[in-house]
Amino acid sequence: MKRLVFCLLAVAFGVEAAEYQLTTIASGLDAPWGLAFPPAGGVLVTEQVGALRYIASDGTVSEPIAGVPDVHYRSQGGLFDVLLHPEFARNQILYLSYAALPAGANATEVMRARWTDDGLVEKRVIFRVAPDKPTPVHYGGRMRFLADGTILLTTGDGFDFRESAQNTSSLLGKTVRFNDDGSIPEDNPFVNDPSAHPAVYSFGHRNPQGLVIDPVTQIIYLNEHGPRGGDETNVIEPGANYGWPAITYGMDYNGAYVSAFSEAPGMQQPLNYWVPSIAPSGLTIYRGSRFPQWDGDLFTGALVDAEVRRLDLQNGKVVDEEALFAELGARIRDVRTHDGYLYVVTDGIGGKIVRVEPAP
Repeated sequence: MKRLVFCLLAVAFGVEAAEYQLTTIASGLDAPWGLAFPPAGGVLVTEQVGALRYIASDGTVSEPIAGVPDVHYRSQGGLFDVLLHPEFARNQILYLSYAALPAGANATEVMRARWTDDGLVEKRVIFRVAPDKPTPVHYGGRMRFLADGTILLTTGDGFDFRESAQNTSSLLGKTVRFNDDGSIPEDNPFVNDPSAHPAVYSFGHRNPQGLVIDPVTQIIYLNEHGPRGGDETNVIEPGANYGWPAITYGMDYNGAYVSAFSEAPGMQQPLNYWVPSIAPSGLTIYRGSRFPQWDGDLFTGALVDAEVRRLDLQNGKVVDEEALFAELGARIRDVRTHDGYLYVVTDGIGGKIVRVEPAP
């Protein structure tokens, strides 16, 4: 494992300097996208090209685990997140999100399976975003378990179908909530609305690729891509409308207005937003004692700027922002917290998993 030691000089608010080292625990991966940490140790990593691998504690990277579904690997499509069941130590059940075939009518899909020495078995598709779409972009694909045992999944608007984000009968541009078997919880916010899809939890999203639930407060945080500017971090509430494309702080790629409005009654304002875009990716909240000065802060990958952004949260507001880990020299696809460490995933072919540790 390769270790590099750095000292981060914090200047805002007199925060104590954070001395850290970056330890590469795996490299040479094919477009790593998401991580999960089995309770027995090691790391599971998805590769967007369509492979799931296990990285042992000594850094050994397994061959692709058998039984992963075929995925639509094109443009932004492919294999996305891996999520472990809360009782994984007992049942070995996991969930994969991915761009499902066929190419001309693809969709974000979730498969449930049991991981064994022979690969994934007892496989079952438990959720598929509807309607299907021909575009290979804006899938969302992040998953998290809520404390009540239900699953949240982010979905994108499919790019060409952005108006669908405001339509609660469509699953495009949403967060959706379902039970661990794919059934719909009876307390979802639109379950009694005959004009809405019962899985919808929040709507008005563009392409959310970061999702985390604070284990202390249970607040749900989500980040999503804007067009030219207007990337957002949001606090997710059931039934809330986050505005896209009716309101936005971004412009269309051709320089035209998507909307003339950045706020409107009944639509949520972001916790923070970026102009110009940083292209936010994975999102985590740091909870731990290894870096006490970071406790309670959000960390998001920034694909455009090839760094991680730390959002200093104080009393529910972002009071400062800091760029970190640019010395990796790579786009950042995911950021996770585990056992008091940060884990950073670099994007693309030859991607790495890097652990952020206190300097010795």
